[in-house]
Amino acid sequence: MPIVVQNKTIETNKEGFLQDSSLWTPAVGNALAAAHGVELSDEHWEVLNLLRDFCDQGNEPPSMRHLSREIREHLGADKAKSIYLMRLFGSSPAKMAARLAGLPKPKNCL
Repeated sequence: MPIVVQNKTIETNKEGFLQDSSLWTPAVGNALAAAHGVELSDEHWEVLNLLRDFCDQGNEPPSMRHLSREIREHLGADKAKSIYLMRLFGSSPAKMAARLAGLPKPKNCL
């Protein structure tokens, strides 16, 4: 299902991940979020920016366990808890966060 951002059509796969991650911008992130019924708050952006920085360093999008470890290290233990991340990103936080950050699906996510 494609999304339209600033009059530009951007292709996504059947799960809503960008076909071309290089097209991601914050506006694309907002459009992806809206397409999945999520309204991004500052709390979301903290995680999305951390995730993008992590991947910009040459890492693959992390699984839930690795995402929690990165969040604990950089944002604090309270924000690394599953219940917090599920409140923000639903039942599969690592997958949804990667999707909204314009990254590929984490390898260990169903």
